[in-house]
This record gives sequence, structure tokens and C-alpha cells, in this order.
Amino acid sequence: MRAGTVDYDAELIRYSAALRRAWAVQPHDRVLDVGCGTGQTTREAARLAFDGAALGVDVSAPAIERARHRTRAEGLRNVTFECADAQVHGFAPGSFDVAVSRFGTMFFDDPVAAFANIGRALRPAGRLVMVVWQAAERNEWEVAIRRALAEPGGPAAVAEDGPDAFSLADPATVDAILRAAGFADIELTGVEEPVHYGPDVTAAVEWVRGFACTKEALECLDPAAAASALARLRDTLAARLSDEGVWFGSRAWLVTAQRR
Repeated sequence: MRAGTVDYDAELIRYSAALRRAWAVQPHDRVLDVGCGTGQTTREAARLAFDGAALGVDVSAPAIERARHRTRAEGLRNVTFECADAQVHGFAPGSFDVAVSRFGTMFFDDPVAAFANIGRALRPAGRLVMVVWQAAERNEWEVAIRRALAEPGGPAAVAEDGPDAFSLADPATVDAILRAAGFADIELTGVEEPVHYGPDVTAAVEWVRGFACTKEALECLDPAAAASALARLRDTLAARLSDEGVWFGSRAWLVTAQRR
């Protein structure tokens, strides 16, 4: 990562720590990391499962390539990555002890089928440990960015139909999905941690401009209105700048479950 920039791992550094505390990976475990991105969480799991192994899967080929490059650079030998969709990928049945995910399970087309597929990949009584966002209105980053991009005095910008980062925000919905997919002992624990958007305002603006919701909102505006929206966004980010960078409040669920 270049100096003065931020990436997804840096944004979610506090949630990575919360996930590590919860997943309780053991030395001989076989770990599946769903939506692994560039593989930070996969590598962290592999270091704990030093007599086992970790597999990271993600639908992004560039992310998987970066994950492999970083793993080679770190000299880890018990980590593999596949560019694959965990919803339908043909995992060997019962081949993992634990499945983990850091915000990688909210975008399934058919969540019951997807979690059932992940469940089949787990051994009987294998564990699922994941973090997912709580409701949009409970996440400062979501509320503040949409307000900044909206016309003054108008409603906050609303995303068009598409992937919903908050699809697993409702505990009753999560419980019903996982039970239907073959899981039991389902627990949701609230986690409140800040997310990091960059070491300075310039880096934070660059990072947030890459969000799908930001792109969609700006594309709907004429050039003058888009420039005004970006100025408001910069002010919003500047208001949250501290000596440790730009941080926003956020809330998530830590979800644990066990395959029946």
C-alpha cells in the first residue's frame, strides 16, 4: 500500500481483531475464509492453524492474485486461494473445521442456498464465525456519506437496486437463514468499532470516491452539483480527522453458529 493511501484491510483493522478473538482457530484446524479479498484474514488464520491449513475464496480475480503474491512474500506454506463463488463452489464435503468471513457474506443471491453450501463444506459440528454490518442507520459512515452527497435540504442519497451491504442486519433474518441452511447454536453479538478511512483527508476522499454508493450518487449529478457534493464530502471527512487519521463510528454483528 502506498504511503498516504488506505485499503480494505486498513479500513477494517479493528474488526479483524474482533474476528480473530472470536474464531478460536486451533493448530490443526482446516479453515475456510469466505470473501477473503486480498487474504489478510486467511493468512492470520493460517498462522494459528500452523499444523492445519487455510483456504481463501473470493469472486475477484485481482484480489486473489494479490492474496497469492502477499502470501508468497510472507513465506506461508499452509495457505491456498481460489477465485470462486462460495455460494455454489464444489467444496469437498466435511473438509473444514471452521468457516470465517469478514463482511464477505452479505451479497449472496440466495443466502439459504449459499450458507447451506458453506455448511456442507464443514465437518459435523464445524463452526461458522463471521462479522456483518448492523442496520445502515446505525453506521455513521453510511449515514454521513449519503448526507454529504445529497443536495442541501434534500433527502440523503439512496443506492439503486443492487448488492446490499446491510442484508444481514436483522438478527431474526440471520437466525432464520442459518437455521434453514442447517446451522444451530446461532448467536449474534453486537460489536462497535470505528472504521479507518485514511491517514489524512486527501487519502480518505480518494478511498470514499471508490465506493459504489459514491460513484452512483456522483454520476446522477451535473458537473457543478458533483463538485459541490465532493466539497461537502471533503468537509465531512475533515470533521472526523484526528491525529490517528480519519475514523467513522460503525456497528456490526459477530455471528457464530455450528453445523448440525
